[in-house]
Amino acid sequence: MTQHSFPRILLVDDDAELCEMLVEYLEPQGFRLVVVHDGELAAQRAGEGQFKAMVLDVMLPGMNGFEVLRSVRTKHDIPILMLTARGDDVDRIVGLEMGADDYLPKPFNPRELVARLRALLRRAGPATQPPPTNVDAIRVGDLTVRLRARQGLRGSRPLALTSTEYTILETLMRRAGRVVAKSDLSQAALGKPLQRYDRSLDVHVSNLRRKIGEGSKGESPIITVRGVGYQLLSD
Repeated sequence: MTQHSFPRILLVDDDAELCEMLVEYLEPQGFRLVVVHDGELAAQRAGEGQFKAMVLDVMLPGMNGFEVLRSVRTKHDIPILMLTARGDDVDRIVGLEMGADDYLPKPFNPRELVARLRALLRRAGPATQPPPTNVDAIRVGDLTVRLRARQGLRGSRPLALTSTEYTILETLMRRAGRVVAKSDLSQAALGKPLQRYDRSLDVHVSNLRRKIGEGSKGESPIITVRGVGYQLLSD
């Protein structure tokens, strides 16, 4: 793989020294980084369609990371990893609720950032389980996922899903009617083992439920099986 074919990552942080260090570390790992220190410019650059993912700091001067996230999510589904202050659960949960795909608390080990980015890119790429020949969709009730396009629909209405939300939906639809353990869903959708007290998966499922809407009985077709995981009702 030539450097030109390396995935382009938009890094948004006003800490110039940190950005320089990350460029030096990540580029030999197979990434091409474009660094932006300003929130407004970041929101503009994210819409150019040339980036595979965005690493976005919460604390930015002027337009902060949450405002950038809100602006980007109104138009684009680029995978976004938020950088949050260590121990700041509020920032983490708010970011996930607004559509961030993952988060990493500062300070962090650059090796973990590499692992998280690779997991994001895997989830945003082609499905890891190729569909059967001539099959490009899974349908459960009035829900459909188009596998190659990584698109979810409710009836004929496209669902504005993030990459993580799509992966959760596809995973549940592949096992419709059966309970998917939280540990399995976390590994498939977030690319990491389920950790005690980490509510990230629950927030993503909550966002997905909201976007799907209620079923014929006035309840979400995604139910919680307490202490085990989640299940997509098959009828």
